[in-house]
Amino acid sequence: MPSPSTSLPATTPDVPALLARHASDPHALVQMLRELQAAAGWLPRTSLQQLAAGLDLSLAQVQGVADFYRFFHTRPAGDYRVLFSDNVTDRMLGSEALMADLCRRLGVVPGRLGADALVSVDRTSCTGLCDQGPALLINHHQVVTRLDAARVAQMAQLMRDRVPVTRWPSAWFAVQDNIRRADVLLGAAAAPGAALAAAQAHGPEGLLAELRLSRLRGRGGAGFATDSKWSLCRQAPGAEHVVVCNADEGEPGTFKDRVLLTRQADTVFEGMAIAAHAIGARRGFLYLRGEYRHLLESLEAVLQRRREAHLLGQSILGTAGFDFDIAIHVGAGAYVCGEESALIESLEGRRGTPRIRPPYPAQQGYLGQPTVVNNVETFCAVCQIALQGGAWWAGIGTPGSTGTKIHSVSGDCERPGLYEYPFGTRIGTILEDCGARDTQAVQVGGPSGLCLSAFEFGRRIAFEDVPTAGAFMVFNRSRDMFEVARAFAHFFAHESCGFCTPCRVGTALVVKRMDKLAAGQGSRYDIDVLFELDRLMHGTTHCGLGASACNPLRDTILRFRPAYEQRLKSLYFEPGFDLDAELSIGRRMTGRDDPLAHLEKLA
Repeated sequence: MPSPSTSLPATTPDVPALLARHASDPHALVQMLRELQAAAGWLPRTSLQQLAAGLDLSLAQVQGVADFYRFFHTRPAGDYRVLFSDNVTDRMLGSEALMADLCRRLGVVPGRLGADALVSVDRTSCTGLCDQGPALLINHHQVVTRLDAARVAQMAQLMRDRVPVTRWPSAWFAVQDNIRRADVLLGAAAAPGAALAAAQAHGPEGLLAELRLSRLRGRGGAGFATDSKWSLCRQAPGAEHVVVCNADEGEPGTFKDRVLLTRQADTVFEGMAIAAHAIGARRGFLYLRGEYRHLLESLEAVLQRRREAHLLGQSILGTAGFDFDIAIHVGAGAYVCGEESALIESLEGRRGTPRIRPPYPAQQGYLGQPTVVNNVETFCAVCQIALQGGAWWAGIGTPGSTGTKIHSVSGDCERPGLYEYPFGTRIGTILEDCGARDTQAVQVGGPSGLCLSAFEFGRRIAFEDVPTAGAFMVFNRSRDMFEVARAFAHFFAHESCGFCTPCRVGTALVVKRMDKLAAGQGSRYDIDVLFELDRLMHGTTHCGLGASACNPLRDTILRFRPAYEQRLKSLYFEPGFDLDAELSIGRRMTGRDDPLAHLEKLA
């Protein structure tokens, strides 16, 4: 009988060889766990004990890392590990019914291994395939797009027959780029090495001056000035400087980095090399989200091609002393690792818990060394600035938001995909171009961003108006915005790293109240509690995940109040009831000096 997945054979792992391959470096623990699981199919305790001994770590330390990441299994998970993408756009396309159908055909319960130990089926957060969903991951290695009932039926039969995944229909694994509107970043790429040569001609200080002139702000959402970050890192003392590309675009509804890594990988790596030239770095990392594991081989091939062309490695472009290379670190399923300090913790082989700042990564990042962390789109923009100049870039967009922005458009529209526009473009223009009809709401920037209603479609994409990391989810008037907000609440509760009490408990309490309302058992007091949880989490959580977890809730209550009212008034509204007064955010919030103690009361 053939193995179900020839790409991930279930064998006895050779831990000593694994340790030797990574020089017994504990900072490579996450990568070693990934390779160990690829060999064994899961992470047996005996192998974890061997790994701990070889790394001079305790078993508890190794087990703690393995338990933190969603894609690691410390118990058998089956020869076929199926994870359905659970973003709200996948649900809108019928993912829940398709998953139920697959479970029925295979006789399994979601989240549990089947009795024959063949298949496990569960949900995962957004897989970055919202423009071609419903989608799923197989064995954390391959993706299946455009699921429908026929594919699910055939898939169930293939698994029952133990057909290797590599022999499934190739059309199932097709991932389209869906570039609908290209501008300077998604257009034709320059020849490899051109931007790097231009950066060298400027020199480090000259390049930083061009970045300052361009007023480029990071494209990851926070919008920090790129020249300031790079200058701070360049000036920071350290034995070495490090460049990190954050390719962990875990914000639901975002998939632009996936396409850039597919179409413009040379440009991404070139932007990293330009950063190395500017700050004096010799080492770089691309942190690739675990859901994009299917891109690993093609990215490694691009890196090797660049080494052979002397665009990476020793004496880049023949310049003595310009030595820089890039390693790819694959994540293992943790939304919080999109936060730059949590990402660095993961790079160092630990749980992805955000650090207290300051110091900032530009001062003390990877292994305590000055580290520049930027996302994929930012490094692509740097290449354009090196080639065309800072003044040219500053002439695009708005004074406070220069250049272009790539939008990942999905949901209720005729043409989902990538749309690149200059900053300052109206929300309504994007809706018109993607073929959206009868739109009631747009979620910009993912769940942690802004939810806008129809009267706001004249607003513009810009840091000074509607900032965004790139997600643009469209909802027509048939959608229940309460259910959209509830799905996002479940997402944040699932993705909380658990480090701080306000986020760990607060996100769970939000889910509890939202589920109570959904079941028709809620009251107006529950809405007051939701507002209060928002206030508490904004002021007390360790990182931005908890602080933004209530954004969809707050936006939908304020803009789509009837979606909440209809769940209350039949049982709880009395004649003359003043909803505005009841929803006053300040009510019941005085005299609370201990927010954590009050959080316990709300439970």
